Amino acid sequence: MEINRFIEHTDLRPTLVDKDVDTLITEAINHQFVGVCVPPFWVKRAARDLSSADIQLVTVIGFPLGYQITESKLTEIEKAIDHGANELDIVMNISAFKAGMPWVKIELAKCANLIHDAGCMMKVILETALLTDEEIVTATKFCCEAGTDFVKTSTGFSTAGAKTTHIELMRNNSPSNVGVKASGGIRDLLTLKSMVAAGADRIGTSSGVKIMKEFNEGH
Repeated sequence: MEINRFIEHTDLRPTLVDKDVDTLITEAINHQFVGVCVPPFWVKRAARDLSSADIQLVTVIGFPLGYQITESKLTEIEKAIDHGANELDIVMNISAFKAGMPWVKIELAKCANLIHDAGCMMKVILETALLTDEEIVTATKFCCEAGTDFVKTSTGFSTAGAKTTHIELMRNNSPSNVGVKASGGIRDLLTLKSMVAAGADRIGTSSGVKIMKEFNEGH
């Protein structure tokens, strides 16, 4: 099991500085993680430093609450892609979703069209801690119908992070061509393995180096 190829090495702290971004990139290259995830402000710097490395550059859109107007999210996406991002993690409009508005799917379809036209990948953050199991199923189906490439559990900024039960719900209600990303609170190898066993294809974590150390010590 190539643990490193599941990991998106992530740092979305509001106190993040340039040296932290540099460290994140260096660690990702050293461990050959599948991706790095940084705030939109730091995408241009990360793109320059990643250069030709076989590592995806991920950033977040509408983060962390998702209730920006659609035009704002589309502008964020355009800027992030211009700066070098190739995977966009979009926070679903949970407020509109809870209100039962069909706009949620329409917004995500608009985002998907823009992202795919640029040859990039889209993930949608459901923020599962704020949803019931039934809502997780409905939201997952909405995202898939709108054209997402991945559904993702959490921002890491809400009341709780990823749970294996939620991963299973998302996996069981997505077609095989849609991936599942677990994020939020994944800080050790055991938790990572439990998420993968539940159906996660990607793991967003700020503890990638620690997890790799645990993995290497066990082999």
